[in-house]
Amino acid sequence: MDIGVEISLYPLTTDYAPLIRDFIARLNADARFRVQTNSVSTQVFGDFEPLMDFLRQELRATFAGLTPAAQRAVFVMKIYGPLPPA
Repeated sequence: MDIGVEISLYPLTTDYAPLIRDFIARLNADARFRVQTNSVSTQVFGDFEPLMDFLRQELRATFAGLTPAAQRAVFVMKIYGPLPPA
């Protein structure tokens, strides 16, 4: 079953752009998923189980990689599906 996840990352720091770009680059690195980015959010599309496992891993990596300058971050996610077959 394919789903779509719309996700926005808000690092709580004034130097937020590098953290967001790094997160989006990691999403794009996995060829199993289709990724579309706009100025507000990123949409990721793929099979439910692998996509949710991947997002869990990448959210954890983002939190673990925060620095003293960016001690916290907020993710806002919407999950929708099932999507029709491509």
